[in-house]
Amino acid sequence: MAALLEAENLVKHFVAERSVFGRPTAFVKAVDGVSFHVNAGETLALVGESGCGKSTVSRLVLRLIEPDSGSIRFDGRDLLALDANALRAFRRQAQIIFQDPYASLNPRMTVNQILSEPLALHNLVPPDRRRARVDEILRLVGLEPRFARRYPHEFSGGQRQRIAIARALAVEPKLIICDEPVSALDVSIRSQILNLLRDLQDRLGLSYIFVSHDLAVVKHIADRVAVMNLGGIVETADTRSLFASPRHPYSRALLSAIPVPKPQAKRSRMLLQGEMPSALNPPSGCRFHTRCPHAIERCRTDVPQLLADASGHATACHRTAELPSAETIVPSDGAFSPALEKLVAAFSGQVEGPLPTGVGIMDALPPAGV
Repeated sequence: MAALLEAENLVKHFVAERSVFGRPTAFVKAVDGVSFHVNAGETLALVGESGCGKSTVSRLVLRLIEPDSGSIRFDGRDLLALDANALRAFRRQAQIIFQDPYASLNPRMTVNQILSEPLALHNLVPPDRRRARVDEILRLVGLEPRFARRYPHEFSGGQRQRIAIARALAVEPKLIICDEPVSALDVSIRSQILNLLRDLQDRLGLSYIFVSHDLAVVKHIADRVAVMNLGGIVETADTRSLFASPRHPYSRALLSAIPVPKPQAKRSRMLLQGEMPSALNPPSGCRFHTRCPHAIERCRTDVPQLLADASGHATACHRTAELPSAETIVPSDGAFSPALEKLVAAFSGQVEGPLPTGVGIMDALPPAGV
């Protein structure tokens, strides 16, 4: 499968302090050597603790902020070499859904104006046909065309996020970056938005970069997962492999914190000691060694490389082959009730037929614990 997006060795350091002469004296190393790819029609999830660099990576990909170094290729084109006009044309192919639907929509514009703006900017639809196109987009995301005359404050959180999705879809992109699109919504609305994103992907052939710290959501929407820690990727694999057998200690700690809906489930918890190091002064060697229970002297001095095995499961850890089995980190299939398993299978497309009316997969899941 051809890669739609390829990012290699992305680096972004933000100036945190300056001298009295204006010279930078301290930097926040938000992204430090990140490489990944996204295939056409695929969902790649970026997961990790708050402050690990997930959202910064998503903005670098769209050139909303400029990287200090590295390369980004989209459909074979070097994005960092594009001029202003070419960059505007590229943004028709790649859009973003922001986390907060209350802040990402202009409160002084009606829905019709919000959705017409990208159509006019990219000159996609003649002026006399834009209203009809807006009505079509609203229907696509499950809203009535009569809502086009309303302002954002007249909608609920879930409806606002549907409008944000509609705005991203208006220019018919190939790639959409979902920057924690359901974290500001309650659980019942999350299921509707996630089901909508999956349905649109199937119908339109979209690719997603799904930024989230909610692993319960990631498990059921992503094809592949990249785990980030303190500005770097420590593990990447297809979703099934990662949840079945996480290899990096940091990935195991994240997965072991996922709440499960059955108290009797047998599992082992991996509790991290100490605070997350500061990106102002990250540790030498492996950046996770200060909290890792398996760290040895080599971890404190040598930076581990992200190396993949024959299956494509890549891990940046010196002791991957020596770690104990991770079978009890994530509960086995038997840990869930039959009703929940049926919902999971239906949501993942493993069985025929839609979910029961009014029921979404997230209705049966507890809030994430990471």
